[in-house]
Amino acid sequence: MNTHTDNQITVKVSINAPVEKVWKCFTTDEDIMGWNFASDTWHCPRAVNDFRTGGSFSWRMEAKDGSFGFDFVGVYEYINPPAEIRHTLADGRKVRLCFESTGSTTTVTETFEAENQNSLELQKNGWQAILDNFRKYVEANP
Repeated sequence: MNTHTDNQITVKVSINAPVEKVWKCFTTDEDIMGWNFASDTWHCPRAVNDFRTGGSFSWRMEAKDGSFGFDFVGVYEYINPPAEIRHTLADGRKVRLCFESTGSTTTVTETFEAENQNSLELQKNGWQAILDNFRKYVEANP
């Protein structure tokens, strides 16, 4: 599900896994490298994650053919395990993630401030694709 309000975009996914597992997969370097890309032609060869309030993260996303890549970088502003993460990206945009548990299902809702370089639709689709890839990763790994 995608929504857009003012300069904020929200993407959401339901995952067939308990919130503790979902939280671990979202916050552990090795797991991040397994899901942090939008398509099979991309990968995440590096993830450095100082997962604490005030800690920083840097996740490398790049095309497998080497044609393009970038670092997704930010600082954690607020962490409330296993329910909420807020961080600020290197360009100053704010991101909020909420993890809601309903039995053996966890819903992850991610709201982020839009940037001005790409269309809103492209941004929604890209972030949703990464979140959908996260769901596939979590459900496929015990």
